[in-house]
Amino acid sequence: MSEAVVHRTRSGGEVRKGLALVVIALSQLMVVLDATIVNVALKDIRDSLHFTSDSDLSWVVTGYTLTFGGFLLLGGKLADRLGRRTIFIAGAVLFAAASLAGGFAQSQELLIVARLVQGLGGALMSPSALSLLTVIFEEGPERNKALGIFSAITAGGAALGLILGGLLTEYLSWRFVLFVNVPVAALAIVGALRFVPESKDEDARGFDVLGAVLVTGGLISLVYGLVKLNDTSVSAGTKTFTFVASAVLLAAFVVVQRRVAQPLLPFRLFRSRALLGADLSALLVGAGVFAMFFFITLWEQVINGYSPITAGLSFLPMTVLIGVGAGISSNLLAKTGPRPLLAGGTGLAAVGMLLLGLRLEPGSSYVSVILPSLVLVALGMGLAFVSLTSAAVAGVDKADAGIASALLNAGQQVGGALGLAILTAVSSNRTAALFAGQPKGPQDVPRFYDALVSGWSSGFVVAACFLVAASVIALTLVKVSKEDAVAALKEAVPA
Repeated sequence: MSEAVVHRTRSGGEVRKGLALVVIALSQLMVVLDATIVNVALKDIRDSLHFTSDSDLSWVVTGYTLTFGGFLLLGGKLADRLGRRTIFIAGAVLFAAASLAGGFAQSQELLIVARLVQGLGGALMSPSALSLLTVIFEEGPERNKALGIFSAITAGGAALGLILGGLLTEYLSWRFVLFVNVPVAALAIVGALRFVPESKDEDARGFDVLGAVLVTGGLISLVYGLVKLNDTSVSAGTKTFTFVASAVLLAAFVVVQRRVAQPLLPFRLFRSRALLGADLSALLVGAGVFAMFFFITLWEQVINGYSPITAGLSFLPMTVLIGVGAGISSNLLAKTGPRPLLAGGTGLAAVGMLLLGLRLEPGSSYVSVILPSLVLVALGMGLAFVSLTSAAVAGVDKADAGIASALLNAGQQVGGALGLAILTAVSSNRTAALFAGQPKGPQDVPRFYDALVSGWSSGFVVAACFLVAASVIALTLVKVSKEDAVAALKEAVPA
């Protein structure tokens, strides 16, 4: 499909590409930061808003990832149809408003709703920002350089989020991990109006809002049911209703996708075994890895008294080694193809996760217990991520490269939310079996901590099972030639 692009700045003048890149990169940094910046603030949030269970606290993380993943495909389609700058600005306004509301939240419910709306804002901003880059910068070295900067910010944003979250939480308050988004979003909005051109795909037709609402609503109902599974204060009828509602909403989503002219998710894509295998693997990888940050942060701060800054810095080796693994994978892809890298990477991560589950205790050493597992998981994820992308895009026509890449990203986000819900349910059940209720005095604290850590260890073991399943799916479904994989990776970068 050919794309007719309309450019105009507010003044009608020439686009200042360098400043446009700064605006777009700044917005992407904000979106990526919010996936990790709250992690090191979890203990302070828990204490301030009186969360009594890990399952309820997990909504601070899953609220963002659920709506981000659920509305990501819609965000891209809205941007193409209504204007990329328009949707970008709308997303930034939503993001800023939700961040402000979350920062002032005095209740658990308001904070969780704010995180849900933040995810929606991010889902509008992120695909719009990437599309704007491909419009502003001409194909070739100029665009490749811009995309390289954009990718570097995306990769480094997670690490920066951990550090910035620790600094803000320790020296100001957990509320500032949300407040910090407001001035950044304001700069992005003003910069977009001044320096970023409007563009749209004049051939784009329709967008499936109903589909996005149905699938996101179904996933939220499912996650709610999972996190409340072991909550005795919630009636059996309510739990049953949430699962039934989830099934009905997701079934309705499938029906709508098969009937609408412009579906959010074209099911024809799944005729490709490579794409299906990559997306299922991405879902399981997200399910296996996202919860690790959540549980380890609680182990560090609740059990062992790490400061927010120390907790944030403890994950830096992991973010660096993911980049190392990705570099190794990129170099090996032409020699091995994606299947060995994907299966081997997820298998290596599974070993690291299993070791963590088997060895973690309340007084474990970070250097001898936590760090070795982080190294294995990080290298495994780095190996897997590049091969996931190449396998997904190699399985579809060139015209579908964009939606294949977006679907893979959405799958990781949704998998992370579902995985955290499942693993917190497993963890809470194990903890409750060992220690019912809260400690009633200092003498109960050691036994309570043992029960908490045993629950988290059970979660790590189940996470390892998710990663093993991803490895098996890769071996079974992902069959892509070396040549197609390398060519697909080149397509995936601009997509």
